[in-house]
Amino acid sequence: MTDCSPRNLPQRLALARGSRLLSLSLSLALLSACAIGPDYQRPTVAEPAQYKEAAGWRQASPSDALARGAWWELYGDQQLNGLIDKLNSANQTVAQSEAQYRQAQALVRSARGSLFPTVDLSAGKTRASQGTGSSSSALSSSSSGIRDTYNTQLGVSWEADVWGKLRRGLEANEASAEASFADLAAMRLSQQSELVQNYLQLRVMDQQKRLLEATVAAYQRSLTMTENQYRAGVSGKDAVAQAQTQLKTTQAELIDLIWQRAQLENAIAVLIGLPPAEFSLAETQDIPALPQVPLSLPSQLLERRLDIASAERSVIAANANIGVAKAAYYPDLTLSLAGGYSSSTYADWISLPNRFWSVGPKLAMTLFDGGQRSAEVDRTEAAYDQTVAKYRQTVLDGFREVENYLVQLKVLEDEAAVRQQALDAARESLRLTENQYKAGVIAYLDVVVVQATALSNERSVLTLLQSRLVTSVQLIAALGGGWDGQLQASKE
Repeated sequence: MTDCSPRNLPQRLALARGSRLLSLSLSLALLSACAIGPDYQRPTVAEPAQYKEAAGWRQASPSDALARGAWWELYGDQQLNGLIDKLNSANQTVAQSEAQYRQAQALVRSARGSLFPTVDLSAGKTRASQGTGSSSSALSSSSSGIRDTYNTQLGVSWEADVWGKLRRGLEANEASAEASFADLAAMRLSQQSELVQNYLQLRVMDQQKRLLEATVAAYQRSLTMTENQYRAGVSGKDAVAQAQTQLKTTQAELIDLIWQRAQLENAIAVLIGLPPAEFSLAETQDIPALPQVPLSLPSQLLERRLDIASAERSVIAANANIGVAKAAYYPDLTLSLAGGYSSSTYADWISLPNRFWSVGPKLAMTLFDGGQRSAEVDRTEAAYDQTVAKYRQTVLDGFREVENYLVQLKVLEDEAAVRQQALDAARESLRLTENQYKAGVIAYLDVVVVQATALSNERSVLTLLQSRLVTSVQLIAALGGGWDGQLQASKE
């Protein structure tokens, strides 16, 4: 039952006044929806209408080529797909970026929590003594001045975001978290690209190894035949020496290729989170086919490139931080409500006569700080200009990379056609030369020269294919990798 006696009237009137004051302050805070600082607008960037080197390429819509951003499936290699799955789950560099993203998410939750009231509960006991001012009396009554106090209190405090400082802070943290997510996706794409490049190079080396092994076998047969002819007096010692030189040189190239392959294999092991000693890739007969890479429109590059997405979100965060800095010029409004019990004895600690309460708003602002707030505003504005310049530079670098890889692929394609013609001619020349040598028309030295030329052309064609495969991966990464909304899909 409520105590309506006259002696409690002043307390009830004070409580009513406090409640009205709290309600008025709360209404003022809710009605004030302003947020100090500029609202974000995307910085303008130089955006070409089309790629300069895109002649002959087809434009692609975001979802017409790949499903779920699995761009590596363009190469049609199931073993490669399995390695990418392992990388996505076990790569330690990606794990570091993922942990950084979780930290950014935690900062967002913390900033969002600052918009809500804080509730505190405390309980404790204090033991205190105060002297009487006379040493003799203090000695005679040393225990009479000691007093125990028991306290328990429940308090509610809420900072009204009148000027939008907390909201701008939350906006900055959310943008930073999105930038961290884009960095995570960019790191994952970078590691995937590195693995695919290593894998494709390794498969080309498998083919080069088979070529060198077959060549060594052929040169061994030529050496045996030349030695037999030398014993029969048909060939000279110089022919045997040439055959031996050719064989040993090719064997050395084969040995060199073996350690190069081992390096690529070890790199793949680390990318999928395994020690090199626990991983190996068996040789295969096939080289993944060079895919037809679909191009995005220049405007779509800004949405698909993960580094561009991260740079723009950093601009958003820097823009919001300007509002946080400017809000420091305005007073902070804090609404608080507290109540509890305080007593000198434990027995009647929690009782109505020992209750206390307080309620009221609090305005606080800095009147003079020696220019610190002004300097902080200048710093945040300069930081914003820095992030804008970085964003624009990232966009320019993105277009440059695409243009470079486009022209590189086009030039390598033209070169591949010429190299293949040279290889066909070298093979035909070798066939004719070997027939002439067997017929005794020419010396073996002539055969050695033609054989070396044919082998050089064989390896050049394979090396060129390796370059084209690697460049295709780099172009895909430059276009944003999984360009079917990978960033947004992953966040959802």
